[in-house]
Amino acid sequence: MTANKNSGDSKKLSGPEQVAEFMNKLDHPLKDKIEEVRNIILSTDDNITEHIKWNAPSFCYEGEDRITFNFHGKGLFRLVFHCGAKVKDRNTNEPLIEDPSGILEWKAADRAIIKFTDKNDVKAKEEQLREVIAKWLKVV
Repeated sequence: MTANKNSGDSKKLSGPEQVAEFMNKLDHPLKDKIEEVRNIILSTDDNITEHIKWNAPSFCYEGEDRITFNFHGKGLFRLVFHCGAKVKDRNTNEPLIEDPSGILEWKAADRAIIKFTDKNDVKAKEEQLREVIAKWLKVV
């Protein structure tokens, strides 16, 4: 007999287990680069957690979804930077953070994306990605 932490629901996976299962099944030409970006995100701050949202790995900070993968499109993948499910009242239309690197493509003042197209793109953007993640997590 094996011990079960969730005695009421043996099928419920933890967030990291959901993501591991998702990644095992993922069929994407840039899967190794997606895994690399996932590791970059998780290593940026010890308080980042992960689970599946919008049919992709999503990263939470202080209980709020903040960064989510998007796999739509050919030959690329995106990271969507957002502020969780709750709409925050802001008195400005200025971008939520400063991005001197220019790697963020702003979709709204509190929503931006980064596109990755190949293995060299991930390496070229790694340092700026870490900086953007750190800034993004600090704002509400």
